[in-house]
Amino acid sequence: MKAILYTQYGSPEVLQLKEVEKPLPKDHEILLRVKATAVNSGDWRLRKADPFAVRLAFGLMKPKRNILGSVFSGEVESVGKEVKRFKPGDQVFGHTDMRFGAYGEYLCMPESGSVALKPGHLTHAEAAVIPFGGAAAYHFIKKAAIQPGQKVLVYGASGAVGSAAMQLARHFGAKVTAVCSTANTELVRSLGADYVIDYTKEEVLANGESYDVIFDTVNKMPFSRSLKSLNKNGRLILSAAGLPEMLRGFWTSMTSSQKVLTGVIGHSAEDINFIKMLLETGELKPVVDRTFPLEQMAEAHRYVEQGHKKGNVAVTLD
Repeated sequence: MKAILYTQYGSPEVLQLKEVEKPLPKDHEILLRVKATAVNSGDWRLRKADPFAVRLAFGLMKPKRNILGSVFSGEVESVGKEVKRFKPGDQVFGHTDMRFGAYGEYLCMPESGSVALKPGHLTHAEAAVIPFGGAAAYHFIKKAAIQPGQKVLVYGASGAVGSAAMQLARHFGAKVTAVCSTANTELVRSLGADYVIDYTKEEVLANGESYDVIFDTVNKMPFSRSLKSLNKNGRLILSAAGLPEMLRGFWTSMTSSQKVLTGVIGHSAEDINFIKMLLETGELKPVVDRTFPLEQMAEAHRYVEQGHKKGNVAVTLD
């Protein structure tokens, strides 16, 4: 099968299209013919080992796993003899978690993994881009226990995580303030933002407003200033936090009534099915900025790494 491999850390040029062995499903696995995947911030950071700590988990001198890609949409080609939930021909989408491998034509997933039937009205490209931002946003929104009527500010509202976080917060009844640049104000309004702050024209936290939840999806808001704009029992979500922010967040959570939520994101088949339900009701809409063919994976990485995409970048394998 064809797949995009990388055997060393570095620039997008380390991503090479190669022929590799097609995987075989084990008893409790399904074999997927991948139709689409996506390029996310986690992909390019793993590709170039940024931050350096990436190497401690994924290979000190070179990557242990050579096929990136954590999200997918495709068709079940075959199933292991113990599989009950899926059958050949099913159209599915999901998240590989730390298995990766979605940058290839075929992918094996455990039946119990973060996989669900694809909503019929979505293309494979649209379905593939949702699980990264959707799963991350849902993970933290559950931890924050957002309630109807609460005020939520989402910084980076036009990105993969931010666009999903904003829509999910609206689903749970929150009043959402979206922070983005001028070019993306109409997009976030179309996704349901109640208020929009253009950070190129005004200081984000200078209006005197206080929030029940502040969700910083890009790790660009001043930590202390964010806490000052939280209510007494507010929640600060730092989905892209580095180690310094994690340590400060841990101390804040230990010494005050405010809580800082960071750390590793977890998800399950139940979570992907919840996201599927919102996609089917129209409460969650995928945002696809650009679509690249598999052969142009390096170009897709280069574009995403620039940091100006709207929502998501899809990669098709048809």
